[in-house]
Amino acid sequence: MINTTFIYRPIGAMILLIWSMGMYAQDDTKSVKTVQPKIMVVPYTSAEKSISKELQNNDLVRLAISKVKEAFDRRNFPTIDLNAKLRLLQNDKVMEMSNQTSIKQELIEISGADMYVETEANINRSSSGNSVTVILSAYDAFTGVSLANKSGVSPRFFTESYEQLVDKALEEMTDDFMNLLQIKFDDINANGRMLSMNISFAEDSEFDMDYEFDDLDLLSDRIEDWFVKNSYNEQYHIQGVTATKMIVDEFRVPLKTENGSNFRISKFVQKFRKYLKSLGLSSSRDLQGGRIFITIN
Repeated sequence: MINTTFIYRPIGAMILLIWSMGMYAQDDTKSVKTVQPKIMVVPYTSAEKSISKELQNNDLVRLAISKVKEAFDRRNFPTIDLNAKLRLLQNDKVMEMSNQTSIKQELIEISGADMYVETEANINRSSSGNSVTVILSAYDAFTGVSLANKSGVSPRFFTESYEQLVDKALEEMTDDFMNLLQIKFDDINANGRMLSMNISFAEDSEFDMDYEFDDLDLLSDRIEDWFVKNSYNEQYHIQGVTATKMIVDEFRVPLKTENGSNFRISKFVQKFRKYLKSLGLSSSRDLQGGRIFITIN
């Protein structure tokens, strides 16, 4: 009976096999998930301008931010509510701070965002109608490195309905902008964030890069060995070394720590300074976005 079934029903068996393979293929497809960055949309402001006041006083920017956030939500990008995070900063200490750049940076840090998108919107009025220009600029939340820039201009209409004009301005640009962000984030997720470090010496320092240890290693050798062990997947590049300076123009750090929290650049710098201390060297540091400056005393 078994052989008979095999002889007379090969087509049915083949269809069953193909159907089964298709089911497994569908299951595999469903299991593949694209990791997407967590986004916070903020207004573009100068160093002297308050984010809170810009949101309160500029209806067009507030509208544009809402539309941009909706566009990210439609693409299933996880987004962060800017107003909710701003409320966390409404305390006396922060409100007394005169440096709006510091407030903005603190807002970005507490948000947990991977990237933030600055949104600028302007009305263009003319005798031939009104239009709106929207400019989007995306940055890595922890390094400040620019990731993507895009602008869109709506067609001109004789209308004061700026909501529709903002929609028109965003219509042609959002897909390209988000696709580029996804590519950039996928690269960061796979290869780590890109940073740079400039290591120099105080004028009265007794050390330099040619300082020789008992095992004949130079200080520059020891530092490079540290980067081999501590750069993400050993990805680093030393642009140049002199007696008084080492420039590591590119090295990578992971996006997340082993426990899943955002990797902190300050912790990486702290680890490096502790290593220098173990070599008998004291140091100071200055962080400027993705650029790190170390001075050995």
